[in-house]
Order: sequence, then structure tokens, then C-alpha cells
Amino acid sequence: MVTNERPSITLSVRQVVGKKVKTLRREGVVPVHYYGSGIESLSLQAAGVTLRKVVTEAGANIPVEVVVEGSAESDICFVREVQWHPVNGTLLHVDFMHVDITERVTAEVPVVLTGQSDAVRELGGVIIQPFQTLPVDALPLNMPESIIVDITPLEMFGDAIRVGDLEVEEGIEILRDDDDLLVTVQEPRIEEEPVAEEEELEGEELAEGEEAPEGEEAETQESDEG
Repeated sequence: MVTNERPSITLSVRQVVGKKVKTLRREGVVPVHYYGSGIESLSLQAAGVTLRKVVTEAGANIPVEVVVEGSAESDICFVREVQWHPVNGTLLHVDFMHVDITERVTAEVPVVLTGQSDAVRELGGVIIQPFQTLPVDALPLNMPESIIVDITPLEMFGDAIRVGDLEVEEGIEILRDDDDLLVTVQEPRIEEEPVAEEEELEGEELAEGEEAPEGEEAETQESDEG
């Protein structure tokens, strides 16, 4: 599915570089690296709150309209490397890659399952989805927001949908083999209850130091007398 709505952001030139960027982060500003074919690499910055929203919305496959402060025109970019703080989840750094809208690019596009499978609903099957994203080659403005996979045809265990079964718009190429599995339904595993240990055979010698019940003791004596 291709979206016509694109996130946008204005980036300002960053004067602070190196270790001093820690000062920016304490002020809620995140450093940005802006690069791409045919342009000069720039050190930029943006408010962390705004940048986090754009990064979350765009992911790695939705084009972003970027305006560099002082420029009258916007450029089309993709979010590339994103760095997060490993403990508190704060956004630390973002790379924006400028692209030429007339040249094809590759991006990882999320796979979204839709519909209801009778094998799941009626038979209790389990959905198996090997890939959460697929590599897609397309023009920047035609890059799909997601790849929708309808699982309604999965009616029995073992039914499957493969890459070759997908219908994509003209000009969009999925960079995987047609035979690659996208989704299937597996029969649920039934865990067997642990089998209780068999009772000790009647007449087995008791553990050392353990007295026999009265009834058993009497039977033993009668047997000896006989």
C-alpha cells in the first residue's frame, strides 16, 4: 500500500560537533547527519520531540519531506541509521539519506496480515510468519507503506502464502524468491501430560528401615508357619 501523505520536518544547521553534542541532547536537541548522492554531507539538528515523531511515523520505508533551514525547497529523504539510548530509550542520533525521486531505491517494508483464517479460528491453528519485513525496490515516491497479506485463504493446516502469490503495484519489486514462505498455519502442539510413575510391584521389598503394614506382616507370618 502506497501512501500519499508524507511526514515532514525542518532541520537547522548544527554548529556543535564532537563530544559537545551531549550539551545539545541535554537541551532536548538531537544531532542529524544529512547525506546522499549528489549533495554535500551536512551536520544538522532538530528538536528531539519532533524528530522522534517523524522517525516513528516514517520507519525505514516512508519518504520524508526535509527542509534545511534557509532553503526554499524541500528534499525527499529516507530515515536510515537511528541511535537510541540503550537504557532510557532517548533518541540520540538520526541519519537522513537524500534521494533522487527518479532513481529506484531499496527499503525494508513491513508485512501486515489481514483477514481471518478458518484454520486458526475453527481448528485452533497457529500462524507462522517467517518475515516481518520484505526488501522492496521501487521509486522513492512509490515505496509502499506496508505489504498487506490476506490470510483468509488459509483454511487447513499446511496451507501457505508465498511471495509469488502477492499482487503488487506496477513498478514495485519484492527482492525475494517467489517460493519464499510468507505465512502458513501450523497444527497446534498438544503437550502430553506427564505419565505417573507406575506403582511399585506388590511384594517388592520395602526400603531399609521401613516397617511393613500389619496386614502384610500377618500374611507373612502365616506363610512361614505353613
